[in-house]
Amino acid sequence: MFFSRKKSESEQPAEPTRPDPSGRKGRPTPTRKQAEAARQRPLVPSDRKAARKAARAKRDEAYRREQEALVTGDERWLPARDKGPVRRFVRDWVDARWSASEFILPVMVLFLAAMMIVSLFKIEAGMAATIVMGVTIVMYGFFGISIAEAALVWWHLKKKLADAFGADAIPRGTWFYTYSRMIMARMWRSPRPQVKRGEFPEVRHKKR
Repeated sequence: MFFSRKKSESEQPAEPTRPDPSGRKGRPTPTRKQAEAARQRPLVPSDRKAARKAARAKRDEAYRREQEALVTGDERWLPARDKGPVRRFVRDWVDARWSASEFILPVMVLFLAAMMIVSLFKIEAGMAATIVMGVTIVMYGFFGISIAEAALVWWHLKKKLADAFGADAIPRGTWFYTYSRMIMARMWRSPRPQVKRGEFPEVRHKKR
């Protein structure tokens, strides 16, 4: 009797859990400001592979336009270092003139070739020394000429730029930009030359 009563009491079903009439979910209700912030949060693309593909296509298109601009001179797509009327004027001015500086790279190639010839072939010591000395003198002579020429060209070009655009409009580094273009052979210059030899840009004096 005692055991059967205890067993019957243990088998009584537990009372069902009643839902909370207040409707609370265990966390505070978000405020209106928080709800608006959640709605304004940017959505993450569901297809990350497609997003990466689109970004890569965009980069490829920008690169293609930039490469075309380096050939055609289209200002819209040129790299930042080449953009602007001042840089365009410098390029046209340098490209319109003959320059001794543009032969520096061929002279350096000649110097390296002479050194290789001396080292690879059995040349008499006196002849080898003469060859190396001669090429070295020519190379350093070209360096000296190019620096003097660049200084003279910049002195003249700076006045042209100041007359055309104003001294304050000349960006920093324009001298180095001029010199680096001068020492590059015309066929290797980038952006490509847009003027022929002797076609110097017209200087339109800035209104004061």
